[in-house]
Amino acid sequence: MFKKLLGIAPKLENDGSYSPSKLALKLAVPAKTDYENISYQPYQGKKSKIVVVFTEQKNMTMQNDKMFSTGNHPVEAILPMLHLKKAGFEFNIVTPNGKPVVFEMWAMPSEDENVINFYNEYKNQFENPGNLQDFVDNSLGDDFSYAAVFVPGGHGAMLGIPEDDNVGKILHWAHDKDLFTITLCHGPGSLLSTKLNGNEFIYKGYQMTVFPDSVDKQTPMIGYIPGHMPWKLNEKLIELGAVIVNKKSDKSTHIDRKLITGASPLASNELGKLAANTLLKELK
Repeated sequence: MFKKLLGIAPKLENDGSYSPSKLALKLAVPAKTDYENISYQPYQGKKSKIVVVFTEQKNMTMQNDKMFSTGNHPVEAILPMLHLKKAGFEFNIVTPNGKPVVFEMWAMPSEDENVINFYNEYKNQFENPGNLQDFVDNSLGDDFSYAAVFVPGGHGAMLGIPEDDNVGKILHWAHDKDLFTITLCHGPGSLLSTKLNGNEFIYKGYQMTVFPDSVDKQTPMIGYIPGHMPWKLNEKLIELGAVIVNKKSDKSTHIDRKLITGASPLASNELGKLAANTLLKELK
């Protein structure tokens, strides 16, 4: 009751999960994003496709057994895609089993027409994505059509994605074929999949920006998440040899070889610009 009065009690959803408190939403979910409507010279070559790997899972079980209502963060997905689309790229949207993309709809910026219009334009593809297994079985030989793999953030990127053999296969494919890999916030959890089946972690020694464990540790205090995280993303990446260059959940981005990363939802616009400009420069 005390937490409810202060507005820091997570909101109980119909399925028994919890979405962020009123205070957390006020602090962390602005009605408009910082998206910059930039005019690019659109890419017109053959490598015009980007495969986007979304999670299809919603609920994360925290250390206290409460479930966090999560999924893909809409801003972290859509702002980079807006920039990449304007730069002339098209998307092959997939989920591990072809189930609908799950978004943190509570994080949708309610007054941002660019984000909402993009979501509505691609809603049918979000609801009817491709199956990652099918992509692995049929499209890994088609690296001539693809420029990059994009894994959006949101805590949902830590659900199933890091343990999915096919995610590991597609990231190894991108790495081996010299394609770009783009991800941000909790999306770098996907990179853990490259060590599955006895494989070497291919990002050992890579510098990257990732949402800090220290911030995830603090957010239960304002009711953003209903308990402490089930495992620490930064800690696992560092154990495998990744070098995390940010300490704050800020706008920072980084590029190391063909890996492009962003630190948090605040980095979504900057990551989109960096990815679009980098791909256009590389593919001239």
